Amino acid sequence: MIDAILQWVIGLGGTILVPVILIILGLVVRLSPARAIMAGLTVAIGMIGVNAIIGILTSALAPAVQSMVQNFNLSLNIIDMGSGTAGPLSFSTTLGVLIIPIAIVINLLLVWVGMTKTLNVDVWNLWQPAMVGVMVWAVTSDYLLAVLSMIPFFLFELLLADLFQPLISKYFNLPGIAITHVMALSGMVLAIPLNWVFEHIPGLSKIDINSETVRKRFGFLGNPMLIGFVIGCGIGILAKFEFAGIVNLGIQTAAVLTLLPKMISMFMEGLTPIAEATQQFTETHLNGANVNIGMDAALTVGNPDVLAVSIIMIPITLLIGVVLPGNQVLPVGDLPTLVFALCLMVAAFRGNFVRSIIGCSIYTVTMLYLATWIAPALTGAYQIAGYSVEGLASFVSAGLWPNALCLAIAQYSGYAGVAVLSVVALALLFYINKARHVVSKIAK
Repeated sequence: MIDAILQWVIGLGGTILVPVILIILGLVVRLSPARAIMAGLTVAIGMIGVNAIIGILTSALAPAVQSMVQNFNLSLNIIDMGSGTAGPLSFSTTLGVLIIPIAIVINLLLVWVGMTKTLNVDVWNLWQPAMVGVMVWAVTSDYLLAVLSMIPFFLFELLLADLFQPLISKYFNLPGIAITHVMALSGMVLAIPLNWVFEHIPGLSKIDINSETVRKRFGFLGNPMLIGFVIGCGIGILAKFEFAGIVNLGIQTAAVLTLLPKMISMFMEGLTPIAEATQQFTETHLNGANVNIGMDAALTVGNPDVLAVSIIMIPITLLIGVVLPGNQVLPVGDLPTLVFALCLMVAAFRGNFVRSIIGCSIYTVTMLYLATWIAPALTGAYQIAGYSVEGLASFVSAGLWPNALCLAIAQYSGYAGVAVLSVVALALLFYINKARHVVSKIAK
């Protein structure tokens, strides 16, 4: 009965599920029913708009990626299924859907005791810890261990959301919002120290090129519409399209860079009153706690710097995948949606094109190696979910360090390792949200 209810809830999909949760949250934090419903509907419209525009980008770029693969006769052993298959995979088992009640209970408890500032409403993206659970189940055949392995992953999700919220909120102008999308958050762990290294490299530290500086220096040539057109045409040329195909891809890419920010603004129009009401509610009822609403990284992908870097990274990632020694994943299916894995890294590099491309390239190397290592477990997960897979399957953004860490700990250390990892995550949450302030006061 419970499983049937959870499967029905998941079947609603993110564009229904997230706005409904936001409406309920709005009512809980004392928004009027009219304002709560309008806020939820506005977010729903924004989500539909974002998904539609990302769909345009994906459908436009997918043939170009396939063409590049064929033109250069590229082949590797592991098929890239694309991250779009991961959500249905994760929620197609009873194990996967258990993460929803587990995550809600853990999140509410940690908010109540002040060990997290993030209230996650992005239920759909809980497919990410669910996928780890199904992979653990595939390699260990231990259902309970698989269920428990999802817990440290979710704890790390809250930890990363809390840790990077100030930087992300400032760069993307998202007050009261945290990003809980692990696919996007994972790269920040590499990007921030890399940015420090770049700051101390003579020459590189002086280069500061982003869409704003290009616009100031070159006028209309720095317009996101024109930047999108040039990048799209460049991808079309690499794909060896005919003239019409090149121009069409350029126009579609320009349309995405122009329209996506407008849809993101609708997202924020709906989220803002709920975020403000949530903050007032928690200040009154949770001893002044500062709570941010956890949302999908879709809120950040409309940034022109993010889109420009992500599209440029498509041919670069394909090249890296082919020449990287030891890599077996041919990056194809995941390339059109690579923006979700790289978007927050661009914020860590403050939108600097040169640093972002170098840093994202280094991160892509780590993802491809981990995606190769994770392939047997992920193939087993696809098989559990009823997918017909020949040979090994993976995808580029499956190679996230939280995925590999939780899988490896569960696979090689069992219950003890999962318990220790959970305690470590809780200790870090306690430190950054409670103890760090005490330590800072003592230090002063």
